[in-house]
Amino acid sequence: MKVLLVGDIVGKPGRNAFVQVVRQLKEDGRVDFVIANGENAAAGRGPAPDIANALLSGGADVVTLGDHAWDSKEMVAGIDMEDRIIRPANFSKGAPGRGWVRVDTPEGPLVVMQLICRVFMQPNYDCPFQMADRMLKGELGGDKVIFVDFHGEASSERMAMGRFLDGRVSAVFGTHTHCQTSDETVFPKGTAYITDLGMTGPKDSILGREVEPVLAKFLTGVPHKFDVAKGDPTLEGAIVDVDMKTGKASSIERIRISV
Repeated sequence: MKVLLVGDIVGKPGRNAFVQVVRQLKEDGRVDFVIANGENAAAGRGPAPDIANALLSGGADVVTLGDHAWDSKEMVAGIDMEDRIIRPANFSKGAPGRGWVRVDTPEGPLVVMQLICRVFMQPNYDCPFQMADRMLKGELGGDKVIFVDFHGEASSERMAMGRFLDGRVSAVFGTHTHCQTSDETVFPKGTAYITDLGMTGPKDSILGREVEPVLAKFLTGVPHKFDVAKGDPTLEGAIVDVDMKTGKASSIERIRISV
């Protein structure tokens, strides 16, 4: 099965690019299943359920979130209404929502799990390594095909997770920084890996935001409003080919497609 992993969707330009590109990839037979990070899908902020659900109806099979999961009070109240919208599993125990979902596909079950880093992020998240280990030894112990979105800043932490889970999951992929890395690989025990998928949104920008206000903030130190930019909408991500019987990845292809 070919699984498309979509980097952080930023605002309306990102949502539009996502729908257009995914539709074409599916029509061309290049992808069978789509995991999209919707962390910044609402004007660069965390989405309300209606926007996340629009991504599902627009081609995503699972939508992951991140540190902006609770930007919308509607998402706090509504995330439990849709299992295919997930937040990091190592959020506090009492947080709403869930950190993984098992989706039945024509070729068998596929699990998507999300974790969030702690380095340069909030230190009060539970340990992502221990959480992954507990889940793989517990409720996911019988699953073969598992994709892990590891949301965070530090490359080292994400690389360490990839090595930690090699042979235990099908893929570990980073989200959050909006900067696509070129280190895609399949580790020796069959786990596909990339440090960061990149961004789905306006490339003529600074991390999806209009250039001038960001420059002004750096030059003056004075706060500015960072609106989502509009130019050159592009989808960044990767396509992983996974054996649904063994759970091992045979390849990972980094992609960048402008619309």
